[in-house]
Amino acid sequence: MALKIRLARGGSKKRPFYRIVAADSRMPRDGRFIEKLGTYNPLLPKDSEERVKMDIERVQYWLGEGAQPSDRISRMLEAAGVLDKKERNNPQKAEPGAKAKERAEEKAAKAAEAAEAAAAPAEEAEAEAPAEEAAE
Repeated sequence: MALKIRLARGGSKKRPFYRIVAADSRMPRDGRFIEKLGTYNPLLPKDSEERVKMDIERVQYWLGEGAQPSDRISRMLEAAGVLDKKERNNPQKAEPGAKAKERAEEKAAKAAEAAEAAAAPAEEAEAEAPAEEAAE
């Protein structure tokens, strides 16, 4: 049996509340589970001790039985000191989307045109100034 430690959603619409459960991975998210291991209330402040409550001993038992934590649960366990921190790398996260890249290119092109337009009259003025001095 493939075991998972994951979140099962409860609460009403726009008021989420989650149970941390050990469940068979083939069961639905909010469906049948083996054991309730704790709760998670994302509406509470991040520094609140009530936000995440876990029975650490039971979590360690299920991890020993081969249960795999979900991404969110593994982050909670890392914060609690149960699991070692994983190296995470997502280089595309900070990269802008296609439309933003297009807008940036258009903006750069306009700025280059403006710089050229500003430089052209200055060059013409410099070219005319020596001619006037020579005439005098």
